[in-house]
Amino acid sequence: MRALVRRGGLVLAAAMAMVPATQGIAARDKPTDALMTGSFRAAAGQARAALDAGDVNGAAAQVSALLPSNPLENYTAAALRMEVAAKRGDPQAKRKALTDILESKAVPAGQEPYLRYLAAYYSYYLGVFNDALAQINYARQMGYNTTESTVLLADILIKSGKPTEGLALVDQAMEQQKAAGKPVPATWYDRAIGVAYKQGSWGEVAKWCERKLRAYPSEGNWRSCLANYLTAPGVDPQLQLDLYRLQAATGAMASERDYRSYSTLASAAGYDAEAKAVIDAGRTAGKLDATEVETTKLLKTVKVKAPKTIAALPAQVKKAKAASNGMPALEVGDVYFSLGQYPQAVEQYRLALSKGGIDPTRVNGRLGVALARSGDLPGGKAALAQAGGNWTNVAGFWNVWVDQQAQAKTGLTPAMSAPPS
Repeated sequence: MRALVRRGGLVLAAAMAMVPATQGIAARDKPTDALMTGSFRAAAGQARAALDAGDVNGAAAQVSALLPSNPLENYTAAALRMEVAAKRGDPQAKRKALTDILESKAVPAGQEPYLRYLAAYYSYYLGVFNDALAQINYARQMGYNTTESTVLLADILIKSGKPTEGLALVDQAMEQQKAAGKPVPATWYDRAIGVAYKQGSWGEVAKWCERKLRAYPSEGNWRSCLANYLTAPGVDPQLQLDLYRLQAATGAMASERDYRSYSTLASAAGYDAEAKAVIDAGRTAGKLDATEVETTKLLKTVKVKAPKTIAALPAQVKKAKAASNGMPALEVGDVYFSLGQYPQAVEQYRLALSKGGIDPTRVNGRLGVALARSGDLPGGKAALAQAGGNWTNVAGFWNVWVDQQAQAKTGLTPAMSAPPS
């Protein structure tokens, strides 16, 4: 009988209680039952009866007294010990019983690959990773190439200090799961994200987060993934802003810290109207207290600055148009972007790209978002595909959002929440 278990890794399938020992053999292999001596058969039957009656201690004593004299009896005695160990929840004893079963030379035809898999699982469970690796490879070589075995091998490799190889097998297990017409459990994505996070491999963190968000696009998952990525070292404030903007766009602003961090970043970048909008949204959502000193002080400042920033835009647009390079247009585009005036931002980003003198990978990232927020989802995807460098992963997150908006338009998935405005 197989049961699903989870311990420090992916979901693993293992037999926590094997086919009931002699009872299973009798039902499956009647002709070979004659190979047992009468005395052994009677003693094993008594142990079987004790187990069926729930007398685990009595069964254990009877099993310990068995004196097997041939392969089938060795197998039967070991199988009974396995069941006693299962009843007691003793993984060490289960693993030893499995060794005895495999060494009995009486394993029923076709069962050895699965039993090797079980041996791998228990060795993994007990932290004996070298043996776990040997057993799982043996099982797979013998044809036990199930999704469960791939998942177990992935976890063994990860625990053995080979995370890259392990993550490749997580990927393979997901493909096996999909090929079987089954959903990939969210915990598998979480495991991969956790391994990549521990490695400090932020590209991998982003990749696995994107895959999880495509499969499980909840507000909580968006917040978790974006919050994880925001802890990456060296993420500059403009990138952080775009991550918070995405968090808002997906309805994943969930705490006072979210709103305070977002509004503080926006204000520091000179986007005072955006900072004010975030604070107002936080208060409306009940996440920011109107009497909280720091936020109140920030709001007072940005309320004064925001109108001046907006009033200065016409002159800055003229300056950008006459400039010899695209930097002024990029700066104006960013201000329009912060105001949620995306068509105007698109115009300025395109002007910046045409004039040059700027980082096109950065501009295309913002252009892609602005196009998508303007309603041009295909144009947004095309521009996001041109983002690069430090903007690659942020563009990747936004690309997931764009695809979800496209799906929502066709009625395949619900649309995500709108950002504060």
